[in-house]
Amino acid sequence: MTAPTAPPVFGRFFLPGPTDVHPEVLAAMQRPMIGHRSSAMERLLEGLAPSLARLCRTSRTVLVGTTSATGFMELAVRNGVRQRALSLVNGAFSERFAKLVRACGKECIRLDVPLGCAVEPDMLRDALRRTPVDAVTLVHSETSTGVLQDVAALAAVVREFDDVLLLVDAVTSLAGSPVETDRWGLDFVLTGSQKALALPPGLALGVASERMLERAKTVPNRGLYFDLVSFTEATAKHQPTNTPAISLLYALETQLGRIEREGGVEARWRRHNAMRSRVEAWSEERGVPFLPRAERRSWTVSCLKVPEAMGAKAIVGALKDAGWTIGAGYGSLKETTIRIGHMGDHTVSALEELLALLAGLVS
Repeated sequence: MTAPTAPPVFGRFFLPGPTDVHPEVLAAMQRPMIGHRSSAMERLLEGLAPSLARLCRTSRTVLVGTTSATGFMELAVRNGVRQRALSLVNGAFSERFAKLVRACGKECIRLDVPLGCAVEPDMLRDALRRTPVDAVTLVHSETSTGVLQDVAALAAVVREFDDVLLLVDAVTSLAGSPVETDRWGLDFVLTGSQKALALPPGLALGVASERMLERAKTVPNRGLYFDLVSFTEATAKHQPTNTPAISLLYALETQLGRIEREGGVEARWRRHNAMRSRVEAWSEERGVPFLPRAERRSWTVSCLKVPEAMGAKAIVGALKDAGWTIGAGYGSLKETTIRIGHMGDHTVSALEELLALLAGLVS
């Protein structure tokens, strides 16, 4: 008989998503089922609402869907784009947003910048002056390159143009770095459960502005599963639109409690910023450069250029043999970069252990 395999050690899984899930959160998923139209479900969803609002920095309803974040990307397009969107493309996931615009039968105008770069406000303003659109899509923290865009400044530019909505993918930023949904005037912001929120994959969170909701009411062919109007009406009544992933809602409830005990989302931001700062200091010490420039680096994903003598695959493989997981580069950056997903419930001390191992491989 083969001996049982020991469970992996928590805190060594630094993939840029899905990230490590705390044992307390995993244990919560073992609770018994409840009816999705029961009073117990209503109490569960009602109890989640205040914590979700604090997490997303909003006074509006936070939508919770049983879907990947890509599903809420589609919701954003189907409900927020009338005819034509400007898609800001600086990596693989902003490329996905652009593809979704076309897949939903809308016209997509692209504003592309090189990998490792961000779209700057003057570039966006110039593009909007040249091309009439009714929405802008962008990714806040581009997971494929580790670039963090200045969404506050970009949102201010969008507001200069009447009737243009801003649709924001905050998949690897929300819960790991500041996302001020209301203060920045974001029309739709979305995230997934498996990134900085540190839950298993399968849930998406989203917040729509009043402008977005009013726009949705006028857009035909919104579909059924991702109809923002019915989704918002159901959520306001603490009801699911369809049968939800009940076990994941239990996990969400537990994790929101853990975030509150940590000191709220601001404390979580500070921990993520400390991890980003530690990787920056390490990169300076070791001469392993970042792909993005200093002012545009994600707080949750560090994308580093690997030495020419050793490709990303070899580095990732050696760390795996030692019991640690990081990500290789994405797409065309696969062999030339590595990505460290220091998000969720990771700590600076665990990151120090990882960086010590990594130093032996790149020195």
